[in-house]
Amino acid sequence: MSTLRFSVFSILMLLLLDILIKLYVHETQQPTVIIAIDNSNSMVSAKDSSFIRNTLPLKIQQLAEQLSGEKQVKLISFGSKVNPYQKADFKERESDMQLLMSDIENNFANTNIGALIIVSDGIINKGINPLYQIEKLNFPIYTVATGDTTEIIDVAIQKINSNSFSYLGNVFPVEVVIRSKKAIGKEIKIGLYENNLKLDEKKMLITADNFISTTSFTVNASQVGMHKYTIQTSVIVQELNIKNNTSTFLVDVIDSRQKILLLANSPHPDIAAIKDAITNNNSYELKSLYFEGSNENLSLYNLVVIHGYSNANANLINILKNKNIPYLIIAPRVSDNIQYLKFNPTQLKQNDVEAFVNTEFGLFNLSEELKNMIHEMPALKVPFGNYSINNGVEILLKQKIGTIETNNPLLIFTEVANLRSGVFIGEGIWKWKMRDFAERNNNNQFNDFISKIIQFLSIKSDKSFFRINAPKLVNENEDVLIQAEVYNKSYEAITEPDVNFKLTNEDKKVFEYSFSKFEKLYKLNLGNLSPGEYQYEAKVNTNGDILTKSGIFTVRKIETENLNTVANHQLLAQLSKQSGGILFPADNILSVSDSIAKNTIIKPVTYSSHKSIFLVEFKWIFVLILSLLSLEWFFRKKYAGI
Repeated sequence: MSTLRFSVFSILMLLLLDILIKLYVHETQQPTVIIAIDNSNSMVSAKDSSFIRNTLPLKIQQLAEQLSGEKQVKLISFGSKVNPYQKADFKERESDMQLLMSDIENNFANTNIGALIIVSDGIINKGINPLYQIEKLNFPIYTVATGDTTEIIDVAIQKINSNSFSYLGNVFPVEVVIRSKKAIGKEIKIGLYENNLKLDEKKMLITADNFISTTSFTVNASQVGMHKYTIQTSVIVQELNIKNNTSTFLVDVIDSRQKILLLANSPHPDIAAIKDAITNNNSYELKSLYFEGSNENLSLYNLVVIHGYSNANANLINILKNKNIPYLIIAPRVSDNIQYLKFNPTQLKQNDVEAFVNTEFGLFNLSEELKNMIHEMPALKVPFGNYSINNGVEILLKQKIGTIETNNPLLIFTEVANLRSGVFIGEGIWKWKMRDFAERNNNNQFNDFISKIIQFLSIKSDKSFFRINAPKLVNENEDVLIQAEVYNKSYEAITEPDVNFKLTNEDKKVFEYSFSKFEKLYKLNLGNLSPGEYQYEAKVNTNGDILTKSGIFTVRKIETENLNTVANHQLLAQLSKQSGGILFPADNILSVSDSIAKNTIIKPVTYSSHKSIFLVEFKWIFVLILSLLSLEWFFRKKYAGI
C-alpha cells in the first residue's frame, strides 16, 4: 500500500513539472477520386440525350460506389460555376473547364488526389483551354466522353463585336462573324433587327465546307437608353441546329462622356494598367499628365486620379475639395491631408498583402466572378504601420497578410460635403491585370473592377432620402442583386422602415419582394431571372412620407451553348493522354474503376511529422492513477480492515 501511494504521488509530481514529450507521428491519407460532371446544356443537345438524362446519373452513382471501397470519392458538377453534385439538370448556360481545374487546385490543395474523372462532351465555351493547366496537376485525368462528334450542316453566328456603350447622335459599327459547316455553295441573308423592325440586311455566299467570314453594319444611336438588337441568319435546307442562327446584343446609349484626368509623379506600370482599363470603356475620356509642369484646368474634369500621392501634392487635394471635384488616390506615400485615413509608416517599410472583399460594403455591387478574381490576385505593396479610418468611411477591400484577414483597409471610399473620394493604398495593381490575362486570356474582369470604381466616383452623388442601386445589365446565369439606402432628415442611414419591391417582367406579370435589413442598408437577391427586360418600383414609408424609386434593367440571354453542339472528344483524349489517364465512352463508364485500381500511381500517402504534447494530456495516465488509488483502497479495505 505504501508503494502504491508513493507511485501515485510520484506521478502527480511529474505532471506538475509540465514535462513536454516529443512524438514522431505517422498519418496515412487514402487517395481521393474526384468525379466532375459537366452540367451544361450542350450535354443533352445530341442524340444520346435520353441516356445522359436518365441512365448516366445512375451509372455515375454506381461508379462512385465501386471506387469508395479503398478511396474517398468527391462528386462535383461544373458549368459556369463549380458546385457539389446533387443531381444534374443540364441547365448551365456555359461550360468552363478552366474554372473546374482552378477550383480543384484551390479547394483540394492539401488532399491526396488520386485521379480526376471528367464526364463531359468536351465542348467548352468559357475560360482558357484546360490543356494549359495540366502541368499544374500531378494526378491522372480520366475522361468519359458523351455527345456526337458527327459534323452536320450548320450556319451559326459565332461572334458579334460591338461597343457596349455609345453616345447620343453617334454612329457605331457592328461586326458579325459567321461560321458554317458543310454548306458550300449556299447563299444566306443576315439581318439586323430592333424590336422586330429590320434595320439592315446583308447577303453572304458560303465558299467552303469549313467557312468563316465577317460582315458589318452601322447603327445610329438616336435615343438614350438600353437598346436590344438581334442578328438573324436565314435557315438553309437540312440545317438541324437553328438556335445558333439568332443572337442578340445590347448597347447602352448615353448622353455624354465623363472626362478623367490621371496625374502621376513618375512613370509606373500601375499607370499603364489603369489607363488601359479606363480607355477600354467608351464612357470615359482620359488625359494623363505628370505633376511637374502641369497647369491643367481641373474644372474641366469629372474625376481626378492621383498616383503616388505625397506631401508635394497636398495643395492639389485642397483645390479639388474647393472645386468639388471627386478624386481617387492610388499608392499614397503618406496620409497627410487625407482627413479620413491615417497610417503611420514604420521605418518606411512595406508589407506584401493580398486583398479580400468586405461583405458589408454597400456602395455598389461586385459580381461573384469579380470577387473570385480579387481573391486570386497576387500580393500588393502597402506601407507597413498602424491604420485608422474615420466613421462613415466604407471599406471595399481589406488587407490579408498570409492567411490572416485583418481589418486594415486597402480600398476605401467616402463622401464628405457632397464630395466623393477614394484611396487605393496598394501599389502594384499592374500585376492584377497580368494575372487576369494569364487566367482568362483577357482583361475583362480587371477592366470591370477599375470601371466600377471610376463610375461610382465620377457620377454625381444622389442626395435623395431613398436610393436604389440596381444593375442595368446582368447575364441570365448571374444573381440579380439590388441594394437600397434610406436616410432620415439629417442624412443618417436608417433601416427601421420596411422597403418593398415590385418587379414586372415583359409579360406584365408582377412579383413582390421585401428587402432584407442590414446595419446601414437593405439588400435583395432576386436570384437568376429569365432573359428579358424588367421594370421595378421600390417603395418605403418613412414617418408618413412615401418615397418611391423606379427603373429598368435587362437580363441578357447566354447563347454560347447553342453555338456549337458537336462534341469535342479530341480535347478529352488530349487531357487524358497528357495527364496519364484514359478516355472511355459514356456507355463504358464503369470500366473507369478497374483502370484506376490497376494504376500503381494512385496509392495512399503516409505523412510523418513531429508532434509535441504535454505529459498531462495522455489520458492513460489518468486511468493509471485511478487504478493505483483503487487498488490501494482495495488492499486497505481487505487487509487493514479499514
